[in-house]
Order: sequence, then C-alpha cells, then structure tokens
Amino acid sequence: MTISNLGPATEQAWLKIGTREFRSRVVVGIEQYDSVPLVRDVLTAAGADVFITTVDPDNRRSSLLLMDLESELPLDRFTWIGTTSFARSKESALRSARILRDSLGIDILKLDVRGEDNVPDNAGTVEAARELRAEGMELLPFILPDLKTARELEDAGCAALRVMAAPVASGRGIVDPRPIEAVIGRVGIPVIVEGGIGSARHVAQAMELGAAATLVNTALVRAREPLKMAAAMRHAALAGLLSHESGPMSELAA
Repeated sequence: MTISNLGPATEQAWLKIGTREFRSRVVVGIEQYDSVPLVRDVLTAAGADVFITTVDPDNRRSSLLLMDLESELPLDRFTWIGTTSFARSKESALRSARILRDSLGIDILKLDVRGEDNVPDNAGTVEAARELRAEGMELLPFILPDLKTARELEDAGCAALRVMAAPVASGRGIVDPRPIEAVIGRVGIPVIVEGGIGSARHVAQAMELGAAATLVNTALVRAREPLKMAAAMRHAALAGLLSHESGPMSELAA
C-alpha cells in the first residue's frame, strides 16, 4: 500500500451480506434523536452507510417516524438494518425482530438482548440468535466480551459481533481491552466495539485493537457540537485502522 492509494484501500467493505456492503467504520445509532434534520446531518458527518431502525414492542418510548426521515434523507443509499435495542428480555427482542422483518422486510438485525440493567444477557442472546438464524435472519449480536459466547454466536452463523467496551452511555471508553482483543483475535467474523464510546480517542483505540468498526450513539447526542464529534469519529476510525494495520512498535520496558 502506498500513500497515494490509502483512501480506496481503507474504503473496502469490512462486512458483506449478500449484495449489501458495509464500508463506513463508524456505525451510528439514531434511537435517541428527536430531530430529523440532525439525524441527517450526523449521518452525513460520520460518513455512515448504515441506517438503523427499530420498534419498541413494550411501548415505553417513541422514535422518529420513517415517513418524516424519508423527507430529509435519501434512505435508499443506506443499508437498512433493524435493532432490538429497546428490548429488555429475550422474548421482547424476538418480538421486535419479527415485527421489523414482517413490517419493513428487514433481514439484518442488530440483536440486543439486555436486562433492566441495560447490560447484554449473553446466554439470552445466544438463545435468541439461534432462533432468529433458524428463521433466516442475519445477525450482529451485542455481548459482553466473552470468548465462549463469541464462538457460540460465530458457530450459529452470525455475520458479525458487537462487544461492549463499557456500560452503555457511560462515556468511559474501553475499560479493559484484554477480553476485547481476545475476541477479535480468535473469531473469524468482524467485531464491532460499542458501549461507553464517548470520544474520538475511544474510537481510535477500538480500531487499533483490530476492531472492524465502532458503533456510537450517546456520544454524538450529548456532544456540545454533534456534527464535529461525528466528523472527528470518522477520522479517528481511519487513523486507528491505519495504525493497527501499520504494525505499531511495542512499548519499551522502563
């Protein structure tokens, strides 16, 4: 790779599902927004190529209407995926997934099975993943970084994994990189780092660990200037990816 062709090389798809390709290294959740123009501008600033939509089967919160988004966004330029991030049980996650499939034709799912503490339920996630895979859905499940669980989900045929770096919305960044590195290094499917990602620095660190991408949400919503933070994360992902691929030097002993 030469300096002149770094751009095209880093825009290669990191995940392909059928004819759909994921190229952007920053995936943006939009569940927390109430402004359609802001969603449009944040997705653009982040260079996002995935559009995430969801339902809340328990009717505990509302989300932006697709008809309103369609008036502001060229939705056909995105790869559409669903999410069960509002679900707080395996049953609720399964119900959300089936509503998204049956009402919108969505067959790629950001699968979240979390408890009331908002922490991934690894065992419940594996159970839900096996059911949904049997129904033909493509899955990106969210787990605590545990190698046994990661391998079970890979064996179930999941397209990629999402591993939690820190409590969701905490802004703490990558609290302990070791289990995340273990998962990245020992599974054969892409790994996305999310949860607690609060700044561009955290995005770069995740990519330097070998992550395929990062998923961000609250960090953009709560930033004083969300568009600048989205752009910063876009550049940080590229910097972290190139740093990882460069084979950086090891730390010298004191």
